Amino acid sequence: MSSPPNDESAPRTTGIVERLVRDDLDRKRFLKMAGSAGAASFGAFVIAACGSSSKSASTASAPATTASTASSSTGDLAILNYALTLEYLETEFYGKVVASGLFSGKVGSLIKDFGSQEMTHVEALKGAVEKLGGTPATKPEGKFPISSASQVAQLAYTVENLGASAYLGQAPHIQNAEVLASALAIHTVEARHAATLGTLVKKPVTPDGAFAAPADMSTVLAAVKPFLA
Repeated sequence: MSSPPNDESAPRTTGIVERLVRDDLDRKRFLKMAGSAGAASFGAFVIAACGSSSKSASTASAPATTASTASSSTGDLAILNYALTLEYLETEFYGKVVASGLFSGKVGSLIKDFGSQEMTHVEALKGAVEKLGGTPATKPEGKFPISSASQVAQLAYTVENLGASAYLGQAPHIQNAEVLASALAIHTVEARHAATLGTLVKKPVTPDGAFAAPADMSTVLAAVKPFLA
């Protein structure tokens, strides 16, 4: 799996962030939707999704879904389970990298931190699916080439960029504002992982320039297919 070429002459799908910059109407609509959830509601949702055992957090954490239609909830559940599947694979990948012993010192600690954060994403997404009344996706079995530190670092860079693009690609399709906020909170961490790995492998930290390029579901699933057992 390799990163797509950065060809500025090729047509590019406009992402939600770029649309918000260029289109004032879209920006106002987005801000109105995001603001309607309220900061407290979003914070409680994220705490609950991450599996807080606090009684007060769980009591206040139920997302306001009464205004959502059944179809929008179904769509959001599908997106959450799609993201969960990707996070399962990332978590397994980092677990195998850590077990390989290829990295030590500061880089080894960084890889462990990334793996731990991906595991937290898994738990958060499972919690979000359950709060919407769905059943979390089954964990797939992965297969990853773990041959050398250089090869693994390059693969990690590709995987993290793909993950960030996957979240960005689904952002326009998410109906529930709280789900959108949670997805974007994960998206930015995936992007920061990718940027950090970019410095490690001497690749661009912003491979698509000023605006990140979204990836649709079919593109992402085709890219991860070789890593499914």
